[in-house]
Amino acid sequence: MNDQRSALIVDDERDIRELLVLTLGRMGLRTETASSLNEARALLAAHRFDLCLTDMRLPDGSGIDLIAEISAQYPHTPVAMITAFGNMEAAVEALKAGAFDFVSKPVDLAVLRGLVKHALDLPQKGARRPAGSAPASDALATRLYGDSPAIVALKQTLGKVARSQAPVYIAGESGTGKELVARTIHEQGARATGPFVPVNCGAIPAELMESEFFGHKKGSFTGAHVDKPGLFQAADGGTLFLDEVAELPLPMQVKLLRAIQEKCIRPVGANIEVPVDVRILSATHKDLAGQIDDGRFRHDLYYRINVIELRVPPLRERLDDLPGLCAAILQRLSGQQGRALPALTPEAVDALRAYPFPGNVRELENILERALALAEDDRIEASDLRLPVYGPTPSMQSQPRPSTPMRETPREPMARDPRHADPRDSMTSALPSYIEEIERNAIQQALEDNRYNKTKAAAQLGITFRALRYKLKKLGID
Repeated sequence: MNDQRSALIVDDERDIRELLVLTLGRMGLRTETASSLNEARALLAAHRFDLCLTDMRLPDGSGIDLIAEISAQYPHTPVAMITAFGNMEAAVEALKAGAFDFVSKPVDLAVLRGLVKHALDLPQKGARRPAGSAPASDALATRLYGDSPAIVALKQTLGKVARSQAPVYIAGESGTGKELVARTIHEQGARATGPFVPVNCGAIPAELMESEFFGHKKGSFTGAHVDKPGLFQAADGGTLFLDEVAELPLPMQVKLLRAIQEKCIRPVGANIEVPVDVRILSATHKDLAGQIDDGRFRHDLYYRINVIELRVPPLRERLDDLPGLCAAILQRLSGQQGRALPALTPEAVDALRAYPFPGNVRELENILERALALAEDDRIEASDLRLPVYGPTPSMQSQPRPSTPMRETPREPMARDPRHADPRDSMTSALPSYIEEIERNAIQQALEDNRYNKTKAAAQLGITFRALRYKLKKLGID
């Protein structure tokens, strides 16, 4: 039995076929060639291939059609598109049809070899870890726990997306588990052995962004005492996760777009460009389409990073998962603390179901961790949860609780002071100071919870690091 890996090459240009046969043959692959769709279909029906490379334009049809057929009928065979140089529209169309990557003509052999390596490293169906089962930490793992229709659909999609090399845009509210989704895509794909480099785009000062992303050469600016590789180089061969991508300033968006399209970067102060092999995943809790309408986000970058879009559902859309989620979180927390697993009383479960969780699963984790500390025995009562007695709307982001995300421009909160028949009337005359006091308390608590680590405090509050610095200065918090 022949265990040699095999590839199907589909192109109507003889010179391209011969070049690919020679290159893949030197990599130890057995190759078959086809010059048309019909020839390719016949070979696919007769043989099992570990990889397919197909041209976009074929005499009897489009390579896009072949990609779609292979994805549907031969899901174990990863397929890549060969496109004309600069034809990003075709490349994006191929990725959406099911291609795992693309290579441009004239073919760069180094890029081609990297593409083939990733294709052959792709895990096969049935041998892959279940979606959401191998994240960086147990705390992250629980955020995608559940069997609700929304979370099951997301897990199923993750398995398909992981096999691709296409850029993925992950949309979802703060605390839903967007980084977990990104880590799962990385760990289930061909790049699992490569680095996963997450970066919070809102935490990097604008003046340092180019150096942070692309690196710099010694002496390129004041303070550049040594050569420094950037985030793209750190993620070479793996995945770069751009969290809060909406925070990127427009000048950086232009440079990021070029780096993604050309697959190379130029360090600050360098005379030559450096090729990089990076898959881009991005996420934000903001409405990027609205950012485009407002002129704050480039539409061409949006379409480049949003080849595949995933939406992570908020907790309020999967309340059926709540009991299991609570059990998983409490089991993890009690194990870390070396204590018996506590039980939630029915009243506590009812109280959690009635709460809208503007901070989603991250907020649930914080609530249960606090309740575990306050509970006097092996039962957690509703009173131990210390939930607000009000029910804020899901869109409201400023609340007098440290675990609740905040907007940079808070909306009017709904007062719930039980001493007043209509508490909102008592606060309208001093609304700005009331909101400031809410912010002050929430920020102070978040800083204490995170031992005054401002980056972690900002993440807990659901705002950017820059926004937190502004609020600290505005509120006079040291």
